[in-house]
Amino acid sequence: METTRVNGQIRIDSWLTEGDERTLADDVLDGLTKPFKELPPKHFYDTRGSELFDQICELPEYYPTRTERAILETYAADIVAAGQTEELLELGSGYATKTRVLLDAMAEAGTLRRYLPFDVAASVVRQTAEDLVEEYPGLDVYGVVGDFERHLDRVPRSEGPRTIAFLGGTIGNFPPGSRRRFLRGIAARMAPTDRLLLGTDLVKDPETIRRAYDDDQGITAEFNRNLLHVVNRELGADFDPDGFEHVALFDSEREWIEMRLRALRTATVSIPAINLEVAFAAGEEVRTEISAKFTRERLEDDYAAAGLRLTDWWTDPQQLFALSLAAPR
Repeated sequence: METTRVNGQIRIDSWLTEGDERTLADDVLDGLTKPFKELPPKHFYDTRGSELFDQICELPEYYPTRTERAILETYAADIVAAGQTEELLELGSGYATKTRVLLDAMAEAGTLRRYLPFDVAASVVRQTAEDLVEEYPGLDVYGVVGDFERHLDRVPRSEGPRTIAFLGGTIGNFPPGSRRRFLRGIAARMAPTDRLLLGTDLVKDPETIRRAYDDDQGITAEFNRNLLHVVNRELGADFDPDGFEHVALFDSEREWIEMRLRALRTATVSIPAINLEVAFAAGEEVRTEISAKFTRERLEDDYAAAGLRLTDWWTDPQQLFALSLAAPR
């Protein structure tokens, strides 16, 4: 563990080392040698991928980001009051863009003491911390650099009622078993006064969901294919990204959307960094993301399996997206 103190208000602990960070090479070797090929979505976000995702969030078809923010803006004071929030821990914090709505509400309520951004990117955590202590006088920031699936136990103990925020519908990227295991891990580290604030995309008309992942401008398709550019650049592979088409499919039984890349023709791809050659038949697909959609009942079941109970529920007028608050049982 490496600790950095920027000033008296900022401390950052980094738990990532080359020895314990799962690499792109590991994930590609594992995913492309499975009977049904897949690549994990966390590798979408190189510089170009992040730029494309920012564009996706502005698309008329992509409702999740703007809807979640609207819910936060409407109910931030209620969320802070319900959680009696004195400190905010955010998993996958990024630059804390939406989080400022909650920090503003905490400041207005006079309870803003400490913010804990948890992210895999050390530079992002540090920049966010420096920005926030300027914006919110007296705020302490305790940053944690790590993988929240492995390093959650490294987060310092709370100094008062804590709200743990996991926003953006990211919980939907976990398959059901992994999702409940992750929630159990959070619950195990919550004090009785702590609360979990979770953003979830809701079940709705399948075509509305599909269009959010397959826009008319083709930006999501470019974002999906960019994953192949990442593998080419980092591992010396010779994928032809134009030889794969973007596919977005809604699985009505599981009630989740899948993004895939479908080979347009037979191909053999060489990946020298992992000494692998991968054959693709025409029409063969690689799954790059799942995004589960929720009902309130499904979420309550997940919470119960994790040792949590739903205490509060907020949604938009069209019931596209929801924020919920959960407490330890």
